[in-house]
Amino acid sequence: MTFDFNADEIFEMAEQIEINGAKFYRKMADNISDVPIRQLFLDFAAMEDDHKKVFADLRATLSDQERESGVFDPEGESAQYLQALADIRVFDKKAEDSFSLSGGLDEPEKLREVFWGAISREKESIVFYLGLKELVPENLGRNKIDDIIREEMKHLRLLSNKLASLKA
Repeated sequence: MTFDFNADEIFEMAEQIEINGAKFYRKMADNISDVPIRQLFLDFAAMEDDHKKVFADLRATLSDQERESGVFDPEGESAQYLQALADIRVFDKKAEDSFSLSGGLDEPEKLREVFWGAISREKESIVFYLGLKELVPENLGRNKIDDIIREEMKHLRLLSNKLASLKA
């Protein structure tokens, strides 16, 4: 079965990805005692919160026509599908749970694993938002999605640089 999503549903999925990202970064921060690394993850969580707000604001500006569903969906399966896709696509709960949090994440090998996991999720979010951008008309805030993509790319650079410094 294929799904055609409207702009409202796409923005809803993007919001969920940002919510999941913020949760991921906060959970990792809660298990890291190194203050600068902990703060880095808390800063990323705050940025994900900001991104969620951007998508919520974009949703709020949609017209009724843009909110109309592209499919007949009396059971609300589209919303459930979007939720599942957002949960498994980027910053999913399973991936978050894959980190052994017993004893914290301060061991160098565990920290490297967390950074690799975060890098992977940031790359997935960039790919998702590049696809999303193609679905959003200029007048509905495509430039805001560009801004978020740049932010996610900044996260990727920061994470990669920090990972490189951990290896040194």
